[in-house]
Amino acid sequence: MPYEILLDSFLETTSFRSMSIKSFIPAKFNLPVLWFTDLTLPLLLKAVHNIDSIEVSKEDKKILSSLQNERLIYISNHPTTKEPPIAYNSANIMNSRFYYMAAREVFSWGAGFVGDFIQSIGAFSVLAGAPDRESLKAAREILASKSGKLVLFPEGEPTSGMNDTLLPFQPGVSQLGFWGLEDALKADPNAKIHLVLTFVKYRINASIDWMQKDIDQSLTRMEERLGISKTGKDIVHRFLSVGKRMIEREEREYGLHIEADKLEDFDYRLGRMRHAILDNIADKAKIPKWEKEANAIEKLRKILSTLELVVIGTPDPKGELPSLEMATWARKAAIKAYDFISIQTNYIKELPSAERLYEFLSRYENEIFGETRNRPQKAYVRLTQPFLINDYYDRYKTDKKKTVEELTNRLKAEMETLMNEEIQKSTPLFPSNYIF
Repeated sequence: MPYEILLDSFLETTSFRSMSIKSFIPAKFNLPVLWFTDLTLPLLLKAVHNIDSIEVSKEDKKILSSLQNERLIYISNHPTTKEPPIAYNSANIMNSRFYYMAAREVFSWGAGFVGDFIQSIGAFSVLAGAPDRESLKAAREILASKSGKLVLFPEGEPTSGMNDTLLPFQPGVSQLGFWGLEDALKADPNAKIHLVLTFVKYRINASIDWMQKDIDQSLTRMEERLGISKTGKDIVHRFLSVGKRMIEREEREYGLHIEADKLEDFDYRLGRMRHAILDNIADKAKIPKWEKEANAIEKLRKILSTLELVVIGTPDPKGELPSLEMATWARKAAIKAYDFISIQTNYIKELPSAERLYEFLSRYENEIFGETRNRPQKAYVRLTQPFLINDYYDRYKTDKKKTVEELTNRLKAEMETLMNEEIQKSTPLFPSNYIF
């Protein structure tokens, strides 16, 4: 569960200060803490994420139960910070325990309380942006052990905030699976590692009337603050009008001149804005090995991994890392970049469903009001049929790179199938002819 509490939550709950780097932090199952979490998980999900329930079909529960005694990689989409506790619920259905990876800095949050808690329920540390042999060793040992189970998120971090999209899958998940299988086969020639893909879809748990009024009221506050009118506009036009005014404000701050023929190209202006913010962070914080031509997600990952090295007190004999003061500023600036990265206009133009509109609304509320709130949701968990990584092992021994790519592509394709099936169940929240 790397970066489990994302940027904004981090700043709200934790002071940004340097800590002395410690060695790898292993998972240590603590039965009383596990039992407490088992019993209170619904309450925790409601209190932290406003999730009313997790819905899993009888067929998918049977699949999970059938894997109780197997080695397993549990793979999930990762659009938000809610997926790790969703995976914990799947482990409970399976009557088993999962292991998770968590960013090293998370273990020091809350004066170490957060770290103690997640360590007790199966999390071990991973250091992003730097070689972490001990974390890799721990992951391989879990997969090699009898009935070992590891949760992985191929999309990585940061999360996109958009439930109906997938970020590119990172091949490290497939590679780790093959390494774990190699280790398992050394001890047991009949060892097998199963892979099960899960897709989590969040749906607002409220009436259509309530959602329409809630979104209208929030947008009205924004429009009043920004000095724009909602009269004569449909819901998508209202969202785009607010977004355009936000962009104009940031363009002035960053001194960006927009050509006349690009003024109505919202996506162009969004893209230019997000890269301007990220490049500005990299320039001021002197982020090493910066690639200006990289995509926005890769740039943000580079910034976050560098800042993590600063906050955990990584030795820096060559003076390549930014100061703690600069890292504090960069972290705050990265929040703004994240909000702009997660705004894509076609996302609501194509399907202005309740969930997509709320994903936009939360970004807007954060940017304009400095805060947002979780609306009540239900989490629907879908599974694919499990398969064995062993099925690819002979090909892997012949051509490692090609087979890792082949497996990664299969994981992405099967996840996309689940996602598209869920998208088909969504409908626009407002009628197409609804004009305010």
